[in-house]
Amino acid sequence: MKKPIKLLSRRSRQVALSAAVLVAASTAGVLVARPDDPARPDTTAASVAELSRSAAASRAQERLPAAPASPSVSPSTAGSTPSAGAPAASPAAPRTTTAPDPDLSASPTPARPPATKVLDIEYQEQSTYYYCGPAATRIALTARGIVRSQDDLARRLNTTEFGTNSAEDTTRVMNDLVGRDVYQTRMIPGSAATAAQTDRLRADVVETVGSGYAVVVNVAGTATDVAGGWHSFPGGHYVAVVGYRDGGRTVKIADSASAATSSYWMSIDAVADWVATRGYSA
Repeated sequence: MKKPIKLLSRRSRQVALSAAVLVAASTAGVLVARPDDPARPDTTAASVAELSRSAAASRAQERLPAAPASPSVSPSTAGSTPSAGAPAASPAAPRTTTAPDPDLSASPTPARPPATKVLDIEYQEQSTYYYCGPAATRIALTARGIVRSQDDLARRLNTTEFGTNSAEDTTRVMNDLVGRDVYQTRMIPGSAATAAQTDRLRADVVETVGSGYAVVVNVAGTATDVAGGWHSFPGGHYVAVVGYRDGGRTVKIADSASAATSSYWMSIDAVADWVATRGYSA
C-alpha cells in the first residue's frame, strides 16, 4: 500500500525556497535576507533569477584580463614625449629671417676727391711784415665763409713782431673758428722732406682741399714755382694752399707777402722741402 503523499505546507515551501535562494546567493557572493525577515518583503523567484544573472556577470568580469597600466611619466619629461599610438607631431617649420637690404646695410663708399680742385677764397695782403701768420690763416678761413680781421687773428695766434710761433697755433685757431677738429698739425723736422713725408703732404692736401678746407703751411728758405718764380723767406713765412691739380702733384699757393705775387703753382716736392724744419695745418 502506497504511503500517501503529503502536501507540503506553505511554511515548508517557503523554507525550501529560502534554502535555494541562499545557495544561489552564496555562490554569487551575495548575502540575501531571509524571506521571513520582518524588515524585507518575501524574495520572489524573479529576484533570485536577477541575482543569479548579476553574480554570473561579476564572475565574467573577474575573468577578463586586467588592462595594462599606463607608463608613469616623470615631471621632467611630461609633455615632451608623445604617448604610444599618438600621431607624431609635425616638425616645427624652419625659422626664416629676412636678409637685410644690401643698399641699406652696406656702408656708403666715400666719393673719391677730384683730380683738380681750387677753392674760392678772399685774398688779402698782410698788413705788417710780421702778419704773414694771421694773413694766411684769414685766407684759409674765407674758403669756409669765415671772415676775421688780421688783428683779431693775430691776437688769437699770439703773433708778435717776431711772427707766429708754429703751425700748432694755426691749427688751434682754425679749429676754434670752424667749430670742430678738422685740422691737425704735421711736422717735417729734417732739413729736407723724405719721400714718405712728401706723399703724406700730398695726401693731406688732396683730402683737406678736396673737402673744402684750405691748408696753412709754415715754410722757411727758398723755393721755385712751376713758372720759374723764386720765393725766398730765410726767416720763415706762412702761406695758404688753396688748390691742387694732377691729383695733388702740383698745388696752388696764396701768398700774402705781396699782391703782385698773390698766387702761383708749385710742385708738391718743392713745397715739402720748403716746409722742412717747420710744419703745416691740414
